[in-house]
Amino acid sequence: MRWPITLALVLLLVPPWTGDGRRALFAPGLRVTATRFEPRGGWPRRIGALEPVGAVSLTANQRAFGGLSALALHRGQAILLSDGGLVVRLRIAGGTVSTLGTAELTDGPETGWRKASRDTESLVVDPHTGRAWIGYERINMIWRYGADLNHADAASYPLAMRDWGVNSSIESLTRLNDGRFLAFREGGLWQDGARAALLFYGDPALYDTPNASLRYLPPPHHSPSDAAVLPDGDILVLNRRVHLPMRFEMTLVRIPARSIRPGALLRGQVVARFGDTLGRENAEGLAVSQERGQTMIWLVTDNDGAFWRRTILAKFRWRG
Repeated sequence: MRWPITLALVLLLVPPWTGDGRRALFAPGLRVTATRFEPRGGWPRRIGALEPVGAVSLTANQRAFGGLSALALHRGQAILLSDGGLVVRLRIAGGTVSTLGTAELTDGPETGWRKASRDTESLVVDPHTGRAWIGYERINMIWRYGADLNHADAASYPLAMRDWGVNSSIESLTRLNDGRFLAFREGGLWQDGARAALLFYGDPALYDTPNASLRYLPPPHHSPSDAAVLPDGDILVLNRRVHLPMRFEMTLVRIPARSIRPGALLRGQVVARFGDTLGRENAEGLAVSQERGQTMIWLVTDNDGAFWRRTILAKFRWRG
């Protein structure tokens, strides 16, 4: 009767699930804690066109928190989206940060079991309705969600994005002031030269929305990681350059609104080089807000799931 012993050994040595691991989810009671962050030597008075207002380092009581890839500001809330399809809502007021709630994109490609099926890298939130558009990098899709950020009501797989690659696809999505949407392909992290971009003449989550191709030329050795729109219609593009081991150089570029047209090669002026001010962390989320007539620029970093790295949420006053 050696068979039961052999079977027991196999069961002990072979994991019960040999496919992709289940993506991490939040348990009830997530609480985010913010501690003040300052770069070594303190903040400079200006970083190019940006005036530092302040920054915090975010931690939480659950390991699933982190890996933040997109950021939106909506009705006094900071909406943080991870590259595993997890959403955290924070309220930031009076120098304090409080956790308002979470979501996990219940609807989306496949079943949501695999982390790769919720590789969400970009986020646009409608300021009036709270509806959200989310770009899925590995699957090259754009989904539209209700304000709860759990349930979707539209999705598209744009033909022009189907050859954007698996881990080099839609990294940035922004909504222009006239209602059009602009998506940027990330491309390879060590790739040089222009990257594909796509201009949607309406809702990008609808299959019949017309679109046009164009290209974006980032600074040398950089790749676009997010984009946002200034009140005057110009586009800010956040770009990153990777230095091993896992150190990042972040650069902010301003693209004139008038240059956004079919077939164009988008290029712009560098308005900020962050150097060591963000701790050489990987900034992946960019948002713009208005406060008492002033324009604020927000950045959030992605710790890539590494517990020893920081998740920084930083705020700057626009002086461009």
